[in-house]
Amino acid sequence: MAKIIDGKLISAQIKAELKEKTAKLLEEKGIIPGLALLLIGEDPASTIYVSSKEKSCKEIGYNSIVRREPATITELEALNIIDQWNKDDKIHGILVQLPVPKHIDEQKIILAISPKKDVDGFHPESFGRLVIGMPGFVSCTPAGIMELLIRSEINLKGKHVVVVGRSNIVGKPIANLLYQKNPHANAVVTICHTGASDLRQYTKQADVLIAAVGVPEIIKADDVKDGVVIIDVGINRVDDPTKEKGYRIVGDVDYEGVFSKASAITPVPGGVGPMTIAMLLSNTFKSASGGF
Repeated sequence: MAKIIDGKLISAQIKAELKEKTAKLLEEKGIIPGLALLLIGEDPASTIYVSSKEKSCKEIGYNSIVRREPATITELEALNIIDQWNKDDKIHGILVQLPVPKHIDEQKIILAISPKKDVDGFHPESFGRLVIGMPGFVSCTPAGIMELLIRSEINLKGKHVVVVGRSNIVGKPIANLLYQKNPHANAVVTICHTGASDLRQYTKQADVLIAAVGVPEIIKADDVKDGVVIIDVGINRVDDPTKEKGYRIVGDVDYEGVFSKASAITPVPGGVGPMTIAMLLSNTFKSASGGF
């Protein structure tokens, strides 16, 4: 039977550790980690994410500043908010909830955030540091995946890890983390995507499969080998009239179908998702305590 990798439990452990470190940082240096969040518009999912981040900050003793702006805000106004936060020494991390309205250039927003406060790990400087193995802020979801693997004592050395998905947020950074020569990585990595003529040709080879493609249950039992470790990053809403809300949340992996073949697997929800906020808090603490 597969071991369930419990992201809720592991993220709670990380938050508890950060709460202790935060109290110590305040006692010894008088510093309270500060995270500033900008939410533009009223996208329901984004609103929920920002509220969750705000709540988590309060739980562990951070100072959170949340600016909720209408979708009509201009690009210049958004950039000015970021500029003010860049100059504020009490703010150690800046996050702009994506996506932003179409009239605002997402890349301009990302580039405007100081690399020293880029706790989302999206700035090109942060990504460049990751690629060449320098210390820096790592995107929260990939960082969370690594923590899940480390804390679940899954040895990656020499293992074949197949990443399905090539996004800047998950696929590319996690591939770079996995093949680096350090005690918790050193894997052989294949990165593929739905453009492959035969995706199964790659997924069947995986000792560890990371699915981050955004297609509901695209990975079936026949697509993986026995004993595979599965990290499912997908969060997809599918219609289900039997549910009160009329839908259910599923991953990129057919959880029920692959469960008997996997040696370890993350559920959806409750796997990778909770880790993203935990690693955002971790990055903010790093920034507050002197950076990386």
